[in-house]
Amino acid sequence: MADKRQNNRRNNRNNDEDYNPKFRKVRRKVCPLCADKNLILDYKNPEQLKKFINDKGKILPRRASGACAKHQRDITVAVKRSRHIALLPYTQN
Repeated sequence: MADKRQNNRRNNRNNDEDYNPKFRKVRRKVCPLCADKNLILDYKNPEQLKKFINDKGKILPRRASGACAKHQRDITVAVKRSRHIALLPYTQN
């Protein structure tokens, strides 16, 4: 019985030396603003900015939005400007 388990483990490896069943390789997210060059971030467009805030009204972090550092700063500034002129709410009820 133990030999079968070891054989299954060996077969599942796919000849990959760095194989570890506890960790799976996750594909890196691509920045949505870098990927689409025609997409311009604008604080006057709240529909576009709603993609980058959660249901409570908080700005999503880079790991969740997939934005690069440069565009995450632009997103933050745009959301804050939009909130200031009351196009986006500070909180959601």
